[in-house]
Amino acid sequence: MKILITFFDLKLKELYEIGFVFRGFVLVNHVFKELPVQKEQGINKDLRGAFISAINIFVDTAFNKSSLEYLESGNILFIFKISEIQSEDNHDKEPIILYGLVDKSKKKSDKLVRKFFEKASPVLELFVQRFGQANFTELNQFESFEDEMEDFFIKKTQE
Repeated sequence: MKILITFFDLKLKELYEIGFVFRGFVLVNHVFKELPVQKEQGINKDLRGAFISAINIFVDTAFNKSSLEYLESGNILFIFKISEIQSEDNHDKEPIILYGLVDKSKKKSDKLVRKFFEKASPVLELFVQRFGQANFTELNQFESFEDEMEDFFIKKTQE
């Protein structure tokens, strides 16, 4: 008996990372494998969180409340699923971004985005339900959610 791990009909080797960004910070993420450039240059998650937040704020402002679904850079596809969450210290809801980094070298971007959104919606809704009204300055409270994120994106099937 052989166990095959898949990323919603794609091989796990195509998924690099998933995570949540709020106010420019990565709250929690799960790295399935490091990006090739990350190994070479030591890029950290704080820079990634700031970039994801900044690019989404730019799109929202420049294109009148539009949201960015994905961004391509070489063979890497940055996919964004955006929702809103209310924190303990703010009366207004703020953007929360679930992102995925995927190797798109052998697949069409639109198909990868669509499949990511299918899996991302329930995990994003669960995160918003669980952490709505939370104090977002205490990042260690989100660590336990990493295993749940992994479970949403990995399906174990037996061959």
